[in-house]
Amino acid sequence: MADFSFHHGGVSVPDLDAAIDWYARVLGFAVEKRFHIEAARAHAAMMRKGALRFELFEVEGAAPLPEERRHPPSDLKTHGNKHVAFQVDDLEAFLVEMEGKGADIAFVVLEAFGKGCFLRDVAGNLIEFVEEAAA
Repeated sequence: MADFSFHHGGVSVPDLDAAIDWYARVLGFAVEKRFHIEAARAHAAMMRKGALRFELFEVEGAAPLPEERRHPPSDLKTHGNKHVAFQVDDLEAFLVEMEGKGADIAFVVLEAFGKGCFLRDVAGNLIEFVEEAAA
């Protein structure tokens, strides 16, 4: 089987500059490069934080994110990609930090099977953060 590894996730946003600001201010990503994709009529930016990359697209004439895609339980009822997930060491400390930054916390899971939360970015896209259970 061919060998491969994760490279990046990507989201469409209505305002590229606002999204760049949000991903930098709230999550600590920095712009790696900005570019234009002519075939998609999209302005894009590759954001980076260490080895993590996240691509943002502002596409001319794009439809807004439907309301049902902004809440994890209802989003699961639509086929397709759901979200990307990042690991945090301490979910409670992460939530305190995100609240302090004014992040939109969409959903928190504190269950025996695991702990995590979903944030909505500036465009309403869901991003999950999980704390791995101790082995």
